Amino acid sequence: MRIFENLAEYEKEVGNEIGVSDWMKIDQDRINMFAEATGDHQWIHLDGERTQRELNMPTIAHGFLTLALLPKLSGEISGVKSVSRGINYGLNKLRFTGMVAVDSKVRLRSKLISAAPKAGGVLFTSENVIEVEGQDSPALISEGLSLLFE
Repeated sequence: MRIFENLAEYEKEVGNEIGVSDWMKIDQDRINMFAEATGDHQWIHLDGERTQRELNMPTIAHGFLTLALLPKLSGEISGVKSVSRGINYGLNKLRFTGMVAVDSKVRLRSKLISAAPKAGGVLFTSENVIEVEGQDSPALISEGLSLLFE
């Protein structure tokens, strides 16, 4: 994990890859809990027998479950000591570009692409790519926005 002293130090990393998280296994229990929390009970996520029978594949994680992992995985990549608070400011772009089969491992690769003053803080834009172990295509590509204050 990379720790930056302050926002000015972090801002100097614009254009650079900040880092890569550890691998995280996406098991059926996590998928089931996400389905319960969101009410999204589509069978492709929950019914392994049916997905195997009809699609010849295992269950897959919800795309929004993959997206919801961004805060946890990005927290493994970097932090800024001087930050008093941070706000998830949203996304500019989001694409689900591949499936995450049950028991796959995913990780986040993050690159800082811009920084701009905003509302007394700094708005950082990061390219986030969630990779799936053993797959050429990532599961998710997004451009995330974080508003950080000192």
